[in-house]
Amino acid sequence: MDTLTAVAGQIAQLDAVDSAQLERMRHEALTARAPWKAEYGAYQSGGWWTTSLMNASGDASDVTIGDCAARPTDLLSQMPATAALLAELGLNYMWVRLARLEANAFLWEHRDYDELDQVERHRLHVPLHTNTSAFLVTGGTKVHMTGGRIWRLTPTYAHGVCNLLGPDRIHLIADVYADDAYRRLARRPTLHPGSAEPLPSADQAMLAERLQAARGMAGLGYTAAAERMLLRLFYAYALPEGAVYDLIAELHTSLGDEEAAARWASAKRRLLALTA
Repeated sequence: MDTLTAVAGQIAQLDAVDSAQLERMRHEALTARAPWKAEYGAYQSGGWWTTSLMNASGDASDVTIGDCAARPTDLLSQMPATAALLAELGLNYMWVRLARLEANAFLWEHRDYDELDQVERHRLHVPLHTNTSAFLVTGGTKVHMTGGRIWRLTPTYAHGVCNLLGPDRIHLIADVYADDAYRRLARRPTLHPGSAEPLPSADQAMLAERLQAARGMAGLGYTAAAERMLLRLFYAYALPEGAVYDLIAELHTSLGDEEAAARWASAKRRLLALTA
């Protein structure tokens, strides 16, 4: 199975966005006086910020998503080009956000939607400000979400996001309920050649070497840095689901810290929505 086919159900490009409107939306995202909030701290390295354009409360600083009949926030009223696109799409919005990922920032491997009602919903991304060192990893494949298109992500698959070098990556993210308008938008999903790049496989010798390096760092008192080094393997190698969390738990077990090992085993279950 080729790379594009393998990840087609996890991420795809939908309709194009008019370039002039996209530029106006980018300007709005960069200049709006948005109340950026850090949320979902367990899922990230730091450097990931969101602000809401549509949600349950109408408060832009309310960024913990949930099922609702979304209504516009005051922030959206400052962003007419963005509001126009959302209106043109005519979708049944659950939540709409701007998400900003700073340079050298990571969203760790995780799944979304597990805590929400079991109804069909989809996540749409419109990249507004990005760079080629910002990419998503899913299914052992890295994908740079280029501008000019609406992208669909299926976040019930394990995935993570990074921005290695900067500048900030800013996406418009809309969680929507499935209806006829969504099905029309998503009728011809594609993933163009060159958009997806398979990551190299990680052999056991390399993983053992990285684990040994992490032990050395922890031995010098840099335990948090050792954990981050192992977490970042997800963005460089095609690994079994949850393997980086297993490596960190193994690191702590080898150091005699069973409490930390149990904490990372619990983090794996929570972030990947595992029941056992």
